[in-house]
Amino acid sequence: MAEASVSTEEVLTSFQKFAVHGDPKATGKEMNGKNFAKICKDCHIIDGKNVTTTDVDIVFSKVKAKSARVITFEQFSQALTELAPKRFKGKSKEEALQQLYGLIVGKEPANVGITKVTKAAAVDRLTDTTKYTGSHKERFDGSGKGKGKAGREDIPDTSGYVAAYKGSGTYEDKVKEA
Repeated sequence: MAEASVSTEEVLTSFQKFAVHGDPKATGKEMNGKNFAKICKDCHIIDGKNVTTTDVDIVFSKVKAKSARVITFEQFSQALTELAPKRFKGKSKEEALQQLYGLIVGKEPANVGITKVTKAAAVDRLTDTTKYTGSHKERFDGSGKGKGKAGREDIPDTSGYVAAYKGSGTYEDKVKEA
């Protein structure tokens, strides 16, 4: 090996960062298939030519235990050993693996906790309560704030009278007259 070899600890650190990505219950000792694909994508192991997402999925399935849905760091290393010669064609297994490790070291999941809020004109139009007409208009008060349930549901009349009955509330008077 000509170049300085990368220590397993450095690769392990990256493995752990990706292993816990998006999973609050993860310990960092095992990685699921989704995060394995993510580490391969973020670290440019998947180049779209020599290594594709399909290759990564196949290798993941190959190295994991039959019934397991996650891989350990040992299995992860084994998976990288399988992917390295594919990614760096024409290099020796060792050299290819070292270059692959080089891609992974110091990396952590991209876009952690970044969700961009899109402000599209369509959203503004849809949420502009002044443009609502008909029965929908009744869902909002004057300021454009929603009335909640009161503005949305037909509140049932529990007075005991049939709808559209003109003489509602006159029963007591009739009983007194008799």
